[in-house]
Amino acid sequence: MVHYAERVYRQARLETARTLTMVENKLERVSIFVDVQNVYYTCRQVFQRNFDYNKFWKKVGRNRQVVSAIAYATDQGDQKQMQFQNILRAIGFEVKLRPVLRRSDGTSKADWDVGIALDVYEAASKCDSVVLVSGDGDFDVLLRRIKDRFDSHTEVYGVHKLTSDLLIKEADEFTPINSTLLL
Repeated sequence: MVHYAERVYRQARLETARTLTMVENKLERVSIFVDVQNVYYTCRQVFQRNFDYNKFWKKVGRNRQVVSAIAYATDQGDQKQMQFQNILRAIGFEVKLRPVLRRSDGTSKADWDVGIALDVYEAASKCDSVVLVSGDGDFDVLLRRIKDRFDSHTEVYGVHKLTSDLLIKEADEFTPINSTLLL
């Protein structure tokens, strides 16, 4: 009788170990895309604080396999910005840079919308969830398309007051950036 109970116990432990291994191999695959300029300016405007990329990474990567993580920023050749970009790389982000375009009227622009959209669309077929950090309403069509085409789960992080209602509505999950994700 003891041997039978011991065999049943061992078998149960073996099945539990197999299940855990399967779960580990089946972690949700996530791709992360951060519109650095958008999150910087919206956090500064509403909270007068900076976004905490380390806390964000821990939150969004918990119990998930990060397939890709890209931060889209501007290249102004500024030493402080280069240090910040190196911090992003150390966290785990690939940093894509675009030079700032100075217009003849004195304004400047470094728009990443098309680049972000292309990268999100390409990554959506290789992951289960797409996380977008931006409040830009132009991305609502993108989220709808990847959900329809790839059955992607979509999450948006943004400063609620400055995030497009269309983007919030289109996301499967919206997480407002608040003090828990700020420095």
